[in-house]
Amino acid sequence: MSAPFAFRPEAQGLLVVDMQNDFVREGAPQEVPDARKIVPTIRRLLGAFRGAGRPVFYTRFVAGPRRTLMWAWSPECDDRTRSCWPGVRRRYRDVEGEREGPAVVDELAPRSGDVVIDKYGYSGFFRTPLADALRAHHVEQVVVTGTVTQICVEDTVRGGFHEGFEMVVVRDAVASFDPELHRATLRNLEMKFAVVTTAEEVVALHEAGR
Repeated sequence: MSAPFAFRPEAQGLLVVDMQNDFVREGAPQEVPDARKIVPTIRRLLGAFRGAGRPVFYTRFVAGPRRTLMWAWSPECDDRTRSCWPGVRRRYRDVEGEREGPAVVDELAPRSGDVVIDKYGYSGFFRTPLADALRAHHVEQVVVTGTVTQICVEDTVRGGFHEGFEMVVVRDAVASFDPELHRATLRNLEMKFAVVTTAEEVVALHEAGR
């Protein structure tokens, strides 16, 4: 199937979904090991977007301190483990010292001028100012990276679609703990909700425009 829209790098913004310590770091309470593998790819995309003067956005999944429905499916967020609770710091096996659980990993840390959106659910758009922030930066195409493919990435892509944004998913810059669901989700998104492409293609477009 041909792509339903053409890439317009001058209208794109990069969205990094939930690349947080409590998901990405080794030994994290909700560890997604494959998320560490996509860090270099996301860094390359960050460099391309920043170099082209295009905006960068992050989402962070936040939990606690009170019980929500989310705890039923992610018990690591409860008041024993306190995964993704603001202010809760812990040690991880792949870095020295403590890190705050919901913070974006050091390797991808937001810079001044980047937009960081905290959310208490899966979608970056549900009851958050993300859509308004994208429009304020004149973004019409949202290039999505991050984790988890079939959970927060998928729900965010669907949310952006329903907000009227042209959604682009970078297949080699999203990660899951379940390869089968990862592949199936990308197939489903590509069929009805987004263009699925590679980091190489996105980077080349932005580097060509400098």
